[in-house]
Amino acid sequence: MVTGAATGIGAAAVHVFAAEGATVTATYRQSRPGSDVEALARWLPCDFRDEEDAEATVAEAARGMGGLDVLLHAAGRWAPGLAGDVTRAELDDMLDTNVKATVFANQAAFRAMSSGGGRIINLGSGEAITGVAHAAAYSLSKGAVHSWTRAAARSWGSSGVTVNALVPAVETPGAERLREYMGPAGAAALHASLATRMAVSSSSGEGLGDPVRDLGPMMVFLAGEGSRFVTGQLLSVTGGMTMLGA
Repeated sequence: MVTGAATGIGAAAVHVFAAEGATVTATYRQSRPGSDVEALARWLPCDFRDEEDAEATVAEAARGMGGLDVLLHAAGRWAPGLAGDVTRAELDDMLDTNVKATVFANQAAFRAMSSGGGRIINLGSGEAITGVAHAAAYSLSKGAVHSWTRAAARSWGSSGVTVNALVPAVETPGAERLREYMGPAGAAALHASLATRMAVSSSSGEGLGDPVRDLGPMMVFLAGEGSRFVTGQLLSVTGGMTMLGA
């Protein structure tokens, strides 16, 4: 099951898992999936910020597939906001969209998996590790996702359910919103800095990674039997831009 799958990393996950022969159920909240991804999965609408909607949708996905082995929770969003200027509405939005939705999706998936084990893959962020001035509430929300991932991993490991989080540096709608927020000069400076901050270049040879080619193999690994002994981890897929534990 892939949440937030209409665009970005979620859509890439649908492509990658379908190419591996998986039966995929995918969700969207507002944007309908494009034609290139729509035929690869069964699609269900869901607002994972709503606990009851999350429970019902995950249960329906599990029924339709005859069980649930993997949840990749990609639903969420990036938003700018300087520390000192974050409003209650902005904070509520980030906590609802990135934190509560993650908790509700993970818990519903655990209940569907717990009898036979499974894999839960969340999306973290390097911005929650290094801290950034331009997206304070977003950084806070993803830091909470990191902490939740470790807590859930400790809680559910005895049931055979692993929980990990990816820290990606790939092209997404959120990355495009960041460039728009920074303006032409700031976006150009950001692009130039990638060459010095990434130890390994992306598959395109420049800029951020490709969600399918650069992040896809790690998603497949975390979804498979080879990751059975890996849980509670933040796994950086950033070309070395974010080196965890360094």
